[in-house]
Amino acid sequence: MTKKFGIIGNPIEHSLSPTLHNYWFKKYNVDAEYSLLNIQEQDLSKIVKDIRNKNLDGINITLPYKQKIVPHLDLLVNDAKVTSSVNTIFKDSKGAIVGENTDVFGLQAAYLKEVDVVSKKRALVIGAGGVSPSVILSLKKSGITNISIVNRTMDKCIFLKKKFNNLNIIDWNNIQDEIKHFDIIINATSLGLKNGQDFGFKFDNVKNNLIYIDTIYNPLETKTLKYLKDKNTRVFNGLDMFIYQGQKAFYLWNKINPEIDQKLIELLLSKLK
Repeated sequence: MTKKFGIIGNPIEHSLSPTLHNYWFKKYNVDAEYSLLNIQEQDLSKIVKDIRNKNLDGINITLPYKQKIVPHLDLLVNDAKVTSSVNTIFKDSKGAIVGENTDVFGLQAAYLKEVDVVSKKRALVIGAGGVSPSVILSLKKSGITNISIVNRTMDKCIFLKKKFNNLNIIDWNNIQDEIKHFDIIINATSLGLKNGQDFGFKFDNVKNNLIYIDTIYNPLETKTLKYLKDKNTRVFNGLDMFIYQGQKAFYLWNKINPEIDQKLIELLLSKLK
């Protein structure tokens, strides 16, 4: 019987997860299909019920449901337990509905391995939503201890500080001036997403050796990323993080560690043009 997987989020149309996973299903002869599941928040319990009843075999989760899904699950494991942020769900051998987080691995595998002498770096995370705890944990796992966060609403920052005690909070109104102090800036908001809003200011006073990472991959270059790239800043878009987190999710579901080959990368890039 054909296995069924999908991704939930809102908006969801920009997601390339079906392209990624269906490519691997075909490559490894797995009888499965992956689709976009456009649902509302009140449908979260039904989605979990579908996994419990084997109408679905697993799902990925993107904004804004990474934390909202948690109360509906039986168990959080590994990085999901630390972050209370879930992006992959599966049913374990005992029948429990398990929430896992592959975003932390995705960020580390894609970018943070590239950063030299990480412990001395100062990092700023912009945004305190669903992916932000994963970004903070991946920075900590990479040895970075000086981490600050900024968000439009202060409440979410305070909530994250309870989880990560050493987190420094910056007022959103001061962000334009504060960015000059950081070695690594990670955009963990939806600002810059295709057909969405962008930052209302330019990153014109950043360090010369800044590393800027955008968790967005559609478009490949947000306005901010392109602006910094044109200034010869070292920039990374969210595509590699997306691929690596998907690789780990695929393994959790199928016990196959899929190859990230050139044909896959070209396929994904063709969808983003």
